[in-house]
Amino acid sequence: MEEIRKHTISLLVSNKPGVLIRIALVFSRRGYNIDSLVVSEANSPEFSRMTITATGDKKTLLQIIKQLNKLIDVVHAIDNTDKSIIKRELALVKISCVPDTRSDLIMLITACNGFTVDIGDKTMSFEISGPPDKIDAIKKTFEPYGILEIVRTGVTLMARGDESTS
Repeated sequence: MEEIRKHTISLLVSNKPGVLIRIALVFSRRGYNIDSLVVSEANSPEFSRMTITATGDKKTLLQIIKQLNKLIDVVHAIDNTDKSIIKRELALVKISCVPDTRSDLIMLITACNGFTVDIGDKTMSFEISGPPDKIDAIKKTFEPYGILEIVRTGVTLMARGDESTS
């Protein structure tokens, strides 16, 4: 049985209505769950860049990528899982915060390279960015304080050095 793991796929697609649903259907038909999906305009407004994080086996993923590359509006789809890439994610985190613990929490947020974005009477919200595993670690660090909400953007990626992002 093949190992189930998280895969990071990048796509360059035509910036047209309906493209997203056709791509999501390819994953759905194969029983592959999309964990996160980020879509943004590419260098040219005619195209969009997608970054999809999905969990499953590599054999099925290879079939999905072949099917994606056959879609008319897909310029190319590539599995970046084992490539040397820059991966980042942004999270907004709201935690319980009483005035007595506020300064300690601000110091902890700063030590994690986070930024306080809102302070209320009983809550504090901060922004943190970095590789997905850093966001996971930050989440565990702040769980004892009482995370009320966490919103994550999903993974974005870029090729390192002179190489172009596929």
